[in-house]
Amino acid sequence: MSRHTEVMRIEIVHGDITAQQVDAVVNAANSGMRGGGGVDGAIHAAGGPEILADCIRRFPDGLPTGQAGWTTGGRLAARWVIHVVGPIHGRGDRSHLESCYANALAVADELGVRSIAFPLVSAGAYGWPPEDAAQVAVDTLRTTVTGVERCLLVGYSKQTTALLRQTLNRGH
Repeated sequence: MSRHTEVMRIEIVHGDITAQQVDAVVNAANSGMRGGGGVDGAIHAAGGPEILADCIRRFPDGLPTGQAGWTTGGRLAARWVIHVVGPIHGRGDRSHLESCYANALAVADELGVRSIAFPLVSAGAYGWPPEDAAQVAVDTLRTTVTGVERCLLVGYSKQTTALLRQTLNRGH
């Protein structure tokens, strides 16, 4: 049986995405790809200047909404950071948010990633309604064909973690 026919295991974790023991962490980046606030700032701070240097080298013109690209993980436990640019609520549509998850998994497959950690993309500063963001995350991760075996959805707050857990459990 091909590795792409296995079902990816999705787990909900409460904590700091920068501390996850996975092959790759997903960064909710801005289109400029030069660091920022929230998850983006935390990943750049924890991973060190190598991540920004790699962003500048690999993405001189930034990255469009819905797209994904990778850089080194720098000092993170993860070997790679897969950067996605989520839509800003009211300016982007749901398909861009779905693309973030699907494209991140496609990049993960190119890199041979077996374990990955995602934040809840666009639900912070970009204002996407958390319930819809969680549903998009769970639905897209469940339906995207990938070689990734283990996926962590990381909630930074207890509220987000509970929402992710409720959304994941609703589909079973």
